[in-house]
This record gives sequence, structure tokens and C-alpha cells, in this order.
Amino acid sequence: MTAARVTLCFLLRDGESGPEVLLGLKRTGFGTGKIVGIGGHVEPGESDGEAAVREVMEETGVSVRVEDLTDAGAVNFVFPAKPEWNMSTSLFTARTWQGEPADSDEVLPEWFRTDTLPVERMWQDADHWLPVVLEGGKVNVVVTLNDDNETVASSVSILP
Repeated sequence: MTAARVTLCFLLRDGESGPEVLLGLKRTGFGTGKIVGIGGHVEPGESDGEAAVREVMEETGVSVRVEDLTDAGAVNFVFPAKPEWNMSTSLFTARTWQGEPADSDEVLPEWFRTDTLPVERMWQDADHWLPVVLEGGKVNVVVTLNDDNETVASSVSILP
């Protein structure tokens, strides 16, 4: 399977009413109109961690260091009806960073409580793996989408 290398980074903090995660309303490109994790494509010559750091800065103005990233696993997205959308996604979390999230051309960042994620406004697969990541777990999942490229046909956890 040919797949684009992508990263997502979930900034976590302790909010007044419980743990929170930074997500963003996608303004342009893939996933426009959905609430998404912060991230994007890995550029040639970049490690997955370096790409996550760059994407967090570009999309939110927040500075995170590679050494402050925690590996949260991977999700491989398979789009049988549109294979050029296939993605191999490395996941990271971070609890240490510098700066406050700010709007960008691509994303409107917003903090959400981890126990009340806006799943109805996210890609349908998020509910299959994101709660595990936000609880400090590590995932290795293959998500296959239906022909509508929106709904989940299957979500399979690949055990080590």
C-alpha cells in the first residue's frame, strides 16, 4: 500500500474542569470543516517528530520540542475508493510547549475536555483510537473507510 507519511500531535493540559486536548477546526485542504488533530505531511528529510514540531508551529504558533513529544503509536488510513488519500500517520502527545495557540490560515485551535470530545464534528474514525491516545496509551490501528470516504468500514488494532 502506498501511503503519504503524516503526523498528528495532541497537546495536553490540565484544565479547570479536567484534562484537555488541543484540536482545531480545519479551514482549508483535506478535512475542511472538521475538528482535527494538529498535524500534516512529513516533508522530505524530516523525521516524524520534526514534522510534528513544524506542523504544530505552522498551525497554532505553539513551539514544542522533539524531545518533549511522546510516541502514541500509529494509524494507517486506507481509502479503497480513493487510494491517493491513504495515510500512514504517526501519533504524538506533548505536555510541555511554549506559547499560546493562535488561529492560522489552516486551523482554528480550541481546547476540548478529553472526556467530551466533539466526535460528531470529527472524522468518524477518531472515536476508535483517540480516547486511548489521550489516556496515555499507544495504538497501532488500521482504519479502512467506506466508498463514501467518510464512514468507517473497519478499524483493526494490530497487536505487537
